[in-house]
Amino acid sequence: MNAARIIAATIIIALAPAVCRAQSAPAADPARATIAPGTHITMQNWRDYRPFMPDGMAALFEGKYHWKMPADVDIEVGPTIIHPLPKTYLAATEKYSAQVKLVDLPGGALTISNYRGGLPFPNPADPHRGWKVMANVWYRYLPHIFVDTYGTGCMENGYGSINCTVDEIVAKQLSFNTDPGVPATTPGAGDKFYTEWIMTLEPENERYSASLVISYADLRKSQDVYVFVPALRRSQRVSTAARCTPYPGTDATSDDYRFGFNANLTEMQAGDMGKKKMLALVDATPPATRFPEGYDMPLGWPKPSWGKWQVRDVDVIDVRKIPSLAAGYCYGRRVMYVDSASSAPLWEDLYDANLKPWKFYAVFLSTIDVPGIGPVNSNGSAVEGFWDIQNNHSTFFSDPGQGHPFYVNGQAPAQYNDLTRYSTASGLDMIMR
Repeated sequence: MNAARIIAATIIIALAPAVCRAQSAPAADPARATIAPGTHITMQNWRDYRPFMPDGMAALFEGKYHWKMPADVDIEVGPTIIHPLPKTYLAATEKYSAQVKLVDLPGGALTISNYRGGLPFPNPADPHRGWKVMANVWYRYLPHIFVDTYGTGCMENGYGSINCTVDEIVAKQLSFNTDPGVPATTPGAGDKFYTEWIMTLEPENERYSASLVISYADLRKSQDVYVFVPALRRSQRVSTAARCTPYPGTDATSDDYRFGFNANLTEMQAGDMGKKKMLALVDATPPATRFPEGYDMPLGWPKPSWGKWQVRDVDVIDVRKIPSLAAGYCYGRRVMYVDSASSAPLWEDLYDANLKPWKFYAVFLSTIDVPGIGPVNSNGSAVEGFWDIQNNHSTFFSDPGQGHPFYVNGQAPAQYNDLTRYSTASGLDMIMR
């Protein structure tokens, strides 16, 4: 779950090549709205490429907050590589998407009916285009199971102090599956859509603390959240009203889970802010080292060794609670930059209840060759960076961390197929037995 960073020990000699590249880097071509492969974006020329950045990234370059781009930042642009969505997922999209309908709910809320799998809105259009893009994010392709054996989460305060935790994570999609050889609905799963089981491995004094989030096939049904408390040796239910409670010590709330979005769609409205081309790191190879090694510090930005950036087509949406439910909610707005090819969030600008910038949230995706599917960007393996610009705090999740195993679908060892253990509240009570 976490990412690592290295304290930038940059010297003049190291900066010299970057300066040369900055002088020779070609400017963006407005007519083609792209950036030529081979371009290096640095502190010297970043303003030429501002149109290709989300607002939060540009703010980090501007240096207007405590968190800012390191002087040696070097974003090398490569060719845009689109990995096709799985054939079976596309087949489900073609078969079922025409029957998906929007349904009005009280208070201006929306839900959908007749969804059976695949992308619900392959060509989102008005009315409610923004909400349809949001629904595509919720139902985007993910492997039906992924197991992160060593997900790391590292937190840094404004004074440079760092502490890290390690979790084991098991996520399962139990309804609307399209993977070959897998039932659309997992036998015994009932009305569940998706479950995410997390157990702490390190530090030792937090070991065995665990949580389970259950999402349901009916969007109108609220998630169930359970935690296992080692001292009590039993699980207990958590109020779903606590959507703004951060994961202990981090900058991520429950609504930030699932790699960028875990809110109840029936409680959200989404305005359409249009399409744009945006720089993104979607084929990242993060360092298999201990945090903060391999990251460009003190920001914790990806180093060039992570891979080349791409210019991606994104849909930009403004997600907010419907007015009748907005009181007391932590985020006044969530501006999401959604990859048009995979429907995965690539960046988010998060605002507080007073609509002031609060956090910048980046998702750097790793590509995995999913058995029977092929290369997939949106697969559960990623580095996520949160920069809290109001409290000078940051969080980095790396899935997996330090080169540990990460399994998808048929790669997962047999014990992780245990539906009771990893997808029910009673399964939490099996911990420590």
